[in-house]
Parts: sequence; structure tokens; C-alpha cells
Amino acid sequence: MFSAMIKKEMLLVLRDKQALLALFVMPAIFILIMSVAMRDIFSQAHVHFDIALLDADKSTNSRTFVAKLKANSTFNLVNKEDASFFITLPKGYGSEAQQKESVKLEIQIKGSTKSDVIELFKVKLLNEIVNLKLALIQSRLSEFSDEAAHAIGSVSLATKDLFNIQYNDKKEIPNATQQSVPTWIVFGMFFIIIPMSTIFINERKQNTLSRLNSMNVSVFSMILAKIIPYLLIAQVQVWVMVAVGIYLVPLFDTPALVINGSVLALTFLSFSLSIAAVGLSTLIAVSANSTEQATTIGGISNILLGSIGGVMVPKFFMPESMQTLANISPMSWGLDGFLDIFLSGGGFAMILNESLMLLLFGGVALIVAMIVLYIRLERGI
Repeated sequence: MFSAMIKKEMLLVLRDKQALLALFVMPAIFILIMSVAMRDIFSQAHVHFDIALLDADKSTNSRTFVAKLKANSTFNLVNKEDASFFITLPKGYGSEAQQKESVKLEIQIKGSTKSDVIELFKVKLLNEIVNLKLALIQSRLSEFSDEAAHAIGSVSLATKDLFNIQYNDKKEIPNATQQSVPTWIVFGMFFIIIPMSTIFINERKQNTLSRLNSMNVSVFSMILAKIIPYLLIAQVQVWVMVAVGIYLVPLFDTPALVINGSVLALTFLSFSLSIAAVGLSTLIAVSANSTEQATTIGGISNILLGSIGGVMVPKFFMPESMQTLANISPMSWGLDGFLDIFLSGGGFAMILNESLMLLLFGGVALIVAMIVLYIRLERGI
């Protein structure tokens, strides 16, 4: 009997092609879109600015300065009409005389350019300006002291030569793919509510559940038979999304996903997450009176849990108060666990806490769902 119930549920799930497309295609598309869209935000190596140049000085130093800007991949030389920044080197800017009198670069900025982009542009340009200033100083010092000129020439403004950066535990910043893949795995998995609620409510309206109850099939068996197919689908969903990150995302000039941690830990975490997602979906499905009500409640719940838990906005962009609030969302637990594996090379020990919290959340939700279903069957509703 129980195996027949599982087979029935699996057939019902596989027949719902639209729901399966939503579970697999939607998160895959989001992973591709968000990974490519956030590629430059998560990596300043790809940041570039559209600039136009006018060298009114025509000196050796100004030509050197212009050549370095052209050679710098951060700056993309375009026509003045298309440039976000129009840089003019005034007469005397690259000559030694500018050491005695102030001659400044003139920069025209397109009005639509955002303030944070302007600040980043100024930082990048400042590096080239200081290099020019040092070259001028070195040129003048060489007339008096080769040693002093050599000392100036040895000054490096490269960040790798000026400071070392180390991150505290769980403070590393993921790249776009490392952020997008776990984010949309977590968010997409909780949309199991759509096919589950449809099947649950249709069977309740057709009195299928009541007939099973009259045949002494326990509520526990009914729930278990229904969740097993969804747990299997959730696991397939996880590995399909991981495959998208590993093989498909790199085709769009975006970093590929690398599983730095334990694959067994990833499997355990994904199972724990699927228990949480299926548990919440089951609770909503047995509580709702219609498919529309279930999908509305489920959609709103997912959006709220996602916005709080770091799906809509990465947690490291949030203020501390919001990061603390995020800890109440099971999506945040799953996301933290995936990042521990993908980013920090985590194993079982690192993701155990998040996994147990997800299992507890899902287990409690399933127990409450069984109680609700039992009451509804006893009352004939």
C-alpha cells in the first residue's frame, strides 16, 4: 500500500510539467542572469570606465600619462559623446613647471553617473596621477642625487605591495557565481509549495484523503508518501543548479562555481534544506483552503524569508542589525551553509549547526502539518 502511494505521488508530480519547469528552469535562469549581472560588482578586476582624453599639453610626460591610461584596462577610451568622464590635460600639466604652480586636470562628468562610480573612478585615476607626480620628482632629483632619484623610483603604489588583506571567519566576500548559485538553490527549493499545494488540495476536494483515512491509512503515512517524491526532486534540483554554476555560467565570461568543501557535507546540507522546504510547504498546503490561497501564502512567505535571509540582498551588504535579523530565516541558514562549503572549503563540522537547525525547522513544520491534516480529516474539512 505504502509503495503504491509513493508511486501515485511521483506520477502526479511528474505530470505537472509547468510546476517542474518552475522548480528547475526558474532558478537556473536566475543563476545565469544574476551571476552575469553581478560579475563586476563582486569583482573590481572587471570594473572599467568609459573615458575621453584631450592632451592640450603635448609634453613628453603628458603623452606618457595618456599612454598609461590607454594601457590600463580600467579605462576604456571612447568618443567624447559616449564618455562618462572627459579628461583634459591642460597646457603645462606634464611639465616640470607644474611643480612650482598648481595645474590641475579638468574632468567633465556625465550627469547620469552615480556618485559611487565617481568616487571609484577618482581612486583609480589618482593612482595614475600620483605615478606621474613621482616621475616628475624623480626626474628633478636625478640632477642632484642619483640615490634619491632611485629611492623615489622604487616607490610602488600597487595594493599588493602596500598592504595584505586577510578576512576573519565567515567574512570572505564570494564572487558572483558563489553568491548566485546557493541563493537561487535556496529560494527555488522553497517553491515546492506550488505543485505540493495543487496535489494536496485537489485530493482533499476529491475526498481522496478521506477515503485513505477510512481505509486506516495513518496521517503519518499520507504525509510521508507525499514528501518522499519532493525530497528526491529537491536533491535533483540542487545538483542541476550546481551543474549550471560549474558548466554553464563560465560560458558567459563569469567565474565558474568551484566546490571547495566536502561533497558529502554538501549532500547532507541540501537534504536538510529540502526537509525544511518540504516541511514548510506541507504545512501551508494542508492549512490552505484553495490552490490560490496556498500559492499566495507560499509566495509571500518565500519572498519575506528570502528578503530577510540574504536572498534579495547579500547579507554582507546589510547593516549589523539586519544581519542579526537574518538569522531567523531558514533560507539564511541554508545560504550560510552553502557559502561555507563553496567559499571556505567547509566540511561536516562547519555546516552541522545550520543543517541541524534546518532539520529541526522542517521536522517541527511536518509535525504541525500532520496535526492540522488530522484535525481537518476528523472534521471532514
